Amino acid sequence: MLNRRNREAVVKAVAALELTGGETALDIGFGGGLGLGLLLPAAARVHGVDISATMLDRARATFREEVATGRLVLDEGSMTALPFADGSVDAIVSTNTIYFVEDLGAALAEVARVLAPGGRFVLGVGDPDLMGKSRMLTDNGFRIRPVAAIEAALGTAGLGVPKHERFTHAGLGFHLFVAAK
Repeated sequence: MLNRRNREAVVKAVAALELTGGETALDIGFGGGLGLGLLLPAAARVHGVDISATMLDRARATFREEVATGRLVLDEGSMTALPFADGSVDAIVSTNTIYFVEDLGAALAEVARVLAPGGRFVLGVGDPDLMGKSRMLTDNGFRIRPVAAIEAALGTAGLGVPKHERFTHAGLGFHLFVAAK
C-alpha cells in the first residue's frame, strides 16, 4: 500500500538525486521499500534506515540477494541518530518522514553530518496546508510544518535549498526540497 500510494513522489524524489552510478545512497524511512528498489540500480551502494522493525523485516525479505551481497545495508534507526560516519553518504532521500520527527532541526543536522561535501539531499513532504486540514492526520500526531519552516530548518542545518518543486501527488499537493551540502 505504501509503495502504491507514494509511487509518484518517491520516483520523483529519487530522480531528483541525479545519481550517476558511483554513489553511496541512503533512504531514510524507506517504508514499503520502493525507494530502495529505485536506488539499487542507480547507485554503487545503498543503505536504508527505518524505525519500524516490520518494514525492516519486509525489506530484508524483498531484497534478500542485495542484502546478502552487501549492496544493500539495512539498519533500524531514526533520522536523529543515523548510523554513519561524518560525510560518508553521497545522496540521501527521505519522503513522508518528517511528520514523525519531533526535533526537525536535530534531524536535519544529522542528515547534514552524514552527507558528503557536494552531496544531495531530497526531502519530500505533502502540502502542509492541505495536510493540516485532515483531522485524521492532526489527531494522530502528525507534525505538520509550514514550507517556510522546513526551508529555514534546512538552511540552519547547512543544507541550502537550491530547488523547491511543487506537484500534485495522489490528488494532493506535494513538495520536494532538493538541498546540497
